[in-house]
Amino acid sequence: MKDNDMYQFQGRRRANLFAAGSFLLATAGTLVPSGASAHVKWFEAYEVAAKPVPILTTLSLPYFWLGLLLVLGFFLATTLLERRQPGLLALKSLDAATSGLRTHADHFLLSVLAAFFVSLFAVGGTYLTPDLKTQSELVPWAQIVIAALIPMRRTRPIAAVAIVVLWLFTLRDYDLFHLFDYLALGLGLAGYLLLSGLPDGKWHDRRFGVLRWGIALALTWSSMEKFMYPQWFMPLLEEKPFLAFGIPFGPYTTMSGVAEFTLGFGLLWTPLVRRLSAFALFALMFAAVYPFGRVDMIGHATILASLLIVVADPQRANALEVAPKGRAATIMVPAGLAAALAITMISYAGLHNVIYDRASGRIAALLRAETMAPAKTIGAAPGAFWRGNEHYHGDAGTSSAPGAGAAAAMMEQMNAMHEATSRVSVSGDVSRDFVALMVPHHQAAIDMARTYLESGSDPKLRQLAEHIIADQEAEIAQMKAMFPAEAAAMPSHH
Repeated sequence: MKDNDMYQFQGRRRANLFAAGSFLLATAGTLVPSGASAHVKWFEAYEVAAKPVPILTTLSLPYFWLGLLLVLGFFLATTLLERRQPGLLALKSLDAATSGLRTHADHFLLSVLAAFFVSLFAVGGTYLTPDLKTQSELVPWAQIVIAALIPMRRTRPIAAVAIVVLWLFTLRDYDLFHLFDYLALGLGLAGYLLLSGLPDGKWHDRRFGVLRWGIALALTWSSMEKFMYPQWFMPLLEEKPFLAFGIPFGPYTTMSGVAEFTLGFGLLWTPLVRRLSAFALFALMFAAVYPFGRVDMIGHATILASLLIVVADPQRANALEVAPKGRAATIMVPAGLAAALAITMISYAGLHNVIYDRASGRIAALLRAETMAPAKTIGAAPGAFWRGNEHYHGDAGTSSAPGAGAAAAMMEQMNAMHEATSRVSVSGDVSRDFVALMVPHHQAAIDMARTYLESGSDPKLRQLAEHIIADQEAEIAQMKAMFPAEAAAMPSHH
């Protein structure tokens, strides 16, 4: 009877533990709906040379602080419970669920890495990710060579060096600031391959720790786009509004950035925090595969596999973790998060300023190969070819100055409006003619406002542009509703 009571008690305790864990994951997960995991540069227009939104603007947003408080509560609760019975039970449960992956972590990750480079070779026309296009015929062959070097332990360090060289080779065509998005992850993967190819010992045992740091730095850096360039995400959310789950696009983008940064930061923390953070990130990134398809699957394959490795947590004795103990956690968690956020934000804005505002001459040509090349179009979405839909801001070669492409795009939108209105056949019905002329006029205003949101940073003008889009879209719908029979024939510019 006593054994049965003990069994029931342990069952209830495990049920309570998993309920608490589910609540914590849900709290973190509500901040990052699946759309937040999509890499905007793969799907929509962007202008990497445009001025970022000032840091103080981000710090003035209430949803920024709400998101931080929610995730900070998750970190504090998990860190404090980790060395107590509930945390120990959670770690033991994770160990049991991932025992097979932990035993075969190297085989799993190496297989995914080799398949990733084979996929890049098969697709062709890209360097390391979907938006880094190339016309070089040598790059795909370099990728298949890297794939062939990965399975053999002795040749993995060569594969690691080849990945770094390929990243450096990309500097011929793309701005250094653009490539920072892929630097940490590339170095993390290269570091893993290098250390996994070394003989058994302390350096070999740190391979998974180096990989995890690469993922964490990559996620925290790329999350800055949602704070510094929220306008890049608006076309994507307008195209797939279900991704925001009914949340207004502005607060959604801000809280998505907070969650991506904090969960990435969580990968550096204590075992339970990093494993739960990795699980949440994997679930959310994998969920993005359905709405975004094979582009997202191929592009995120390496980071998805790496996150599963973090969940399994092999070689935890050499995890290179930040592990505050006892009461120190109540100070170290918020202090560490605040320091990491401040350093990343200042580095992001500072490097952008150095590269685009201060660099000149040969240094500028070296750092800004993408925006200074006469054949390049600022604001084009190189990765859009994956879905057969290119976006351009202006004519190629018109200017290499930041923002010139956006201004050229607005001129094209105005010209398109004039062409559309000139094609209207006046019927004599003043009501019908008024609507037929106003629809393309309003649509041009919407297009120009969206272009400004993609490139402009003035808070008051951004707010005005958002009002223009909302008001004039509603007025277009109202006018077309008055003349449903003629609506399809009304010329408009999209």
